[in-house]
Amino acid sequence: MGFADLLEEVGGFGRYQWLHVTLISLPGLLMASQNLLNNFVSGIPAHHCSLPTNHSLHNLSHYQVEEKQFIKAFIPMDSSGTRLDRCKRYVEPQWQLLLPNNTGNVSELQTEGCLDGWTFDDSEFLATTVSEWELVCSLRPLKQMIQTIYMGGVLAGAIIFGGLSDRFLSGMAVSGIILNGVSLKVEWIPTKERTLVGTLSSFFFTFGQMILAGLAYWLRDWRKLQLVVCAPMFLFFSYSWWYVESARWLVLNRQSEEALKSLHRVARINGKPEVVDKLTLEVLHSHMNKEIESSRSTYTAYDLLKTRAMRRISICLVVVWFSTSFAYYGLAMDLQKFGVSIYQMQLIFGAVDFPAKLMALGMLTYLGRRVSQATCLFVSAVIIFANIFVPTDMQTTRTVLACLGKGFTSASFTTVYLYTGELYPTVIRQTGMGFVSTMARIGSMAAPAVLILDEVFPALPSMVYGGSAVLAGCFACFLPETLNIPLPDTIEDVEERWSVTSPAPRKEEGVSLKEGVDICVGGVASTEDVTLKEPKEAEGTGLNAL
Repeated sequence: MGFADLLEEVGGFGRYQWLHVTLISLPGLLMASQNLLNNFVSGIPAHHCSLPTNHSLHNLSHYQVEEKQFIKAFIPMDSSGTRLDRCKRYVEPQWQLLLPNNTGNVSELQTEGCLDGWTFDDSEFLATTVSEWELVCSLRPLKQMIQTIYMGGVLAGAIIFGGLSDRFLSGMAVSGIILNGVSLKVEWIPTKERTLVGTLSSFFFTFGQMILAGLAYWLRDWRKLQLVVCAPMFLFFSYSWWYVESARWLVLNRQSEEALKSLHRVARINGKPEVVDKLTLEVLHSHMNKEIESSRSTYTAYDLLKTRAMRRISICLVVVWFSTSFAYYGLAMDLQKFGVSIYQMQLIFGAVDFPAKLMALGMLTYLGRRVSQATCLFVSAVIIFANIFVPTDMQTTRTVLACLGKGFTSASFTTVYLYTGELYPTVIRQTGMGFVSTMARIGSMAAPAVLILDEVFPALPSMVYGGSAVLAGCFACFLPETLNIPLPDTIEDVEERWSVTSPAPRKEEGVSLKEGVDICVGGVASTEDVTLKEPKEAEGTGLNAL
């Protein structure tokens, strides 16, 4: 592609690209904290009904009985018989239950709801929204609603920033940072480095998950935790003005002078000052003449579905994004069910991403995008289904399988972010990212709500999560391959490459920054320090359209 040649001339993947990718990726350290914050902000401490006011532990301190034993006279055991019931208490104290040889039938004893509220254990959390607002028992669905509201903000951000309650606004901001960052990164990275850079930059999100575990363990108060993970965003905002706008996007939006300034700046930072004098508007236009002629000023979401290849790509990506996000947050937002410290589980769930993403890097490099995407989804589905058949008392096995499932869904996320940026053309890439990310946010909104289904049938949430991953894996098989293929700039590029099974090779002419030859731009000859390259073929590939 013409712009790919220009990118190599100004330094390829040089000093600027390293700084650019690193600075854009740094906010990812706290994006994980934002997306998974509800695990700790709305963590559920151990709790039981408060004792009647006339039978408080203070008033009954003269009894020579341990507190844990004393409470059994007021609170029945739950159905498992291993812990106190969280939503019921005896109507009258049952002192006989404190006797060492008591054999009475407790199932016949009269119980009532928690009329005096709840008592929460503060050994794991000092304060959460659940303990502060008593979101337990009949109000338990509201705990999941907090995460759904946050993801609603991420959904709104995907819509708003794709074209351009405090948790809701946080979600909007997170979506804007992620979507704009992905597009801005991929458009300044040469073709051969995209896979490596895309995968390695996703490790910032992985480190962020582990940082979240440490911060939550240190603070243990939901307000302090929220403040600490949000405050650094002001630092990231302060240096965001240093970023260079995508020159590719500027040219296609009739802002060639600004694009030229961007390329000159990148060349200087990359230690290529000699390129500044040689790279002119004529050279820039000669590289991207075809793309400029076929582009127009504005595109809408309708263009994602208007033509054959774009429609096939968009429909498949919608399903893949929805199901990946749905399964990922279904696993990542239910850490307290494993019987292990929630802080340890968050750390383990973060650490498992390292081998998962390294595996994804190898698959993306050698097997291609399509095979990697489908494989990650199918394997995660198999693991989720397998966990259904593991007995609940085998917590270690269940935890290991959950970690593996989370690892493969994380690898799927890494793949689909890179894959989507390569499938959509520059003129509509940001709109496309916003469109498919909207579907992902719908999936992440639905995931917490599905967890409530375990009250109907314990295996039902896993069946739903696994089924969606299977469906998405099937749709991923219909996406075209993009391994080692230059980024498309226009919708016409996409249609030529992928609307038929074997598209004819397309010849393009580019201009290099060598000296001593005349060129002709738009029919007017001008003498520049440039030479025409030999025509080269851009091979296309694809599947039959839907």
